[in-house]
Amino acid sequence: MSHITPIFTDLVRVETRLYNAVSARLRAEQGLGLGQFELLEIIDRVPECRVLDIVGELAITVGAVSKAVDRLVAAGWCQRVAHPQDRRSSVLRLTSAGEKQLSASRPVVEGELASLTSTVPPDDLARIASTLAALRAALEASPHWAGRGEGK
Repeated sequence: MSHITPIFTDLVRVETRLYNAVSARLRAEQGLGLGQFELLEIIDRVPECRVLDIVGELAITVGAVSKAVDRLVAAGWCQRVAHPQDRRSSVLRLTSAGEKQLSASRPVVEGELASLTSTVPPDDLARIASTLAALRAALEASPHWAGRGEGK
């Protein structure tokens, strides 16, 4: 086994455990999962957000994003609005209920992540953040990364 395989395994296991713990707390306190929170956050942050913007950011399929957005619409947290320049496309916007849900959920996510990572010294967290940001940028710039959401 190469030296990189255990690093990859640890990275995946840490991500899975953090994701599941944050999602469980968010669901218990706010009635939505972390995946829904991520979608709301992206829609809020990306101007004129479309399904393809979410696909590119999360590296999941168009179908998966479209179904997830449909669930946000059904929950009353998001709406699809005709794109002003391309009527075949929709822009995603948070509803007032979605904005309230996102606002109430952010401190839960931040608080749980802070709690779960509290044993890691701040300097180490900063190094991890820097390393992961560099790795992510390199992967996303790679010719292997088509940005089409064919991962997860």
